[in-house]
Amino acid sequence: MKKLSFVDKGFLLSETREMPMHVGGVSLYTLPPGADEKEFLHGLADNMRNAKTMLPPFGDRLKTGRLGLAGNTYWEPDPALDLDYHIRHSALPAPGRYRELFTLVSRLHGTLLERSRPLWEMHLIEGLPKRQFAVYTKTHHAAVDGARSIHVSRVMLSADPGHVLEESPLSLHLWEQYKAGLKMGKRPEHTTSELRSVADMFKLSIDSGAHVFNAVKTFAESLTGNGRGMALPHLQVPRSALNTQIDGARRFVAQSWPFARISAVAKSFGGTFNDAVLAMCSGALRTYLQVHAELPEAPLKAMVPVSLRQPGDVDSGNAVAAISADLATNIDDPSERFAKIKTSMQASKDFYAEMTPREIELFFLIVQSPAAILAPLGMMSKLPPYNVAISNVPGIRETMYWNGARMDGSYPLSIVTDGLAMNITLVTYAENVDFGIIACRRSLPHVQRMIDYMEESLQELEDAAGIKVKPAKKRAAGGARKPASRAKATASAKPAAAASGTAKTRTKAKAKAKAKAKAKAKAKAAAKPKAKAKAKAKAKTRAKAKTKVKSGSSS
Repeated sequence: MKKLSFVDKGFLLSETREMPMHVGGVSLYTLPPGADEKEFLHGLADNMRNAKTMLPPFGDRLKTGRLGLAGNTYWEPDPALDLDYHIRHSALPAPGRYRELFTLVSRLHGTLLERSRPLWEMHLIEGLPKRQFAVYTKTHHAAVDGARSIHVSRVMLSADPGHVLEESPLSLHLWEQYKAGLKMGKRPEHTTSELRSVADMFKLSIDSGAHVFNAVKTFAESLTGNGRGMALPHLQVPRSALNTQIDGARRFVAQSWPFARISAVAKSFGGTFNDAVLAMCSGALRTYLQVHAELPEAPLKAMVPVSLRQPGDVDSGNAVAAISADLATNIDDPSERFAKIKTSMQASKDFYAEMTPREIELFFLIVQSPAAILAPLGMMSKLPPYNVAISNVPGIRETMYWNGARMDGSYPLSIVTDGLAMNITLVTYAENVDFGIIACRRSLPHVQRMIDYMEESLQELEDAAGIKVKPAKKRAAGGARKPASRAKATASAKPAAAASGTAKTRTKAKAKAKAKAKAKAKAKAAAKPKAKAKAKAKAKTRAKAKTKVKSGSSS
């Protein structure tokens, strides 16, 4: 039995019906030439079930003592493991567009995993056009983080289209072979899964007391505005439409962009790939909130997860912390916005560079501690730690196949919480960057328009950087993965249905939002002199009345 770490258990403790704590993904595949869809998918399902010993924790269920999750919690093998329950075969209703796929995935992602069983599901989905099928998976965040999910999926994939698995990709045997192939067989000396409690974490940090002192010192400097541009959770985080109470319903949209386009923007501005992604998301969020007349005056702050995995660690459940990035949504100019984001990210990197992974995790827990008080009180939407979560998970940089079926894209689905109603996660795959956006269906209407706004934001950055690109011809969804140049909305071969409206409609909506914001500012400016004149007239009347009273009393 393997004991859950404090971080792993935290995902179980914070889970509610309205706030499931599982992560997932949707992968699109093209059938091998000549393959029958139904037979091929049945074959994949049978292959998934063919495992003598399952890779932990996919064959494990939770075991708690008399104190429940408040006490020690372990993973133990499930003696009644039912793989037919976990691996399911579904079909989309006609006409089988990406819209129907995203509707199904949104509904599946909003339901809780059964805790009496291993905490994962896989859905093989047929009915897409162009000989495509989809695979949706979800696994509890207590069991895996994004980095490990990539490793697990890597076991089932091959760069050789002729390679066929003889046993389940979830078998322990194949996992050990995969680790040996990567020369990662030996686990690190210490991992987060070995930290038994918060007290142990403090104990492990005593040996590096000077670093902890520096962390607290920098934290204090940030509180007083001297933190070298570093943003902190809960502090100066504006309330926005993104920070509301949520329910269990979800809406998911996805899209791909060429890796080369985003990298070119990063290079032109002298920033990192992550800086460019944040700038792209920042522009989209700015437009989204402007359209709804809800853009706050203060800049939005984003939670950006960082991996704490040591080299060679592919077995631990969760090894993540997070930094707070200033998205500079109060700045209209894309160049200035990028510069501000870059400064904010660099400040956080410099801060964490002075700490060990354990110290970073400790500091992250200290910074996040207000959430433990605010969440039970339902106050997260009133004092949010961040406005939005934006996560970049490094993926696979070559085209992959599953038993001969070509993988066309891989779109991540993460978690939304009270006070954090939208999550943007991206994975690099082959020559593209695959974005998945998950949001609370009720809190954030028309979230599918974010896809359009992200394309517009990327184009603004390209124009500001002086990058000349040729408009690409739109291709039907499901085509071969070729690097596109500058395509509207359908920036790659993937879910064109995620985008809504034409370029003309998007431009009109954006212009309307800007006009509305301009009119609001103009009305506010016009109101100031009127209010001033009114106050002056009122003061004059009072002075006149006072003079009359004074002259009357002397007579």
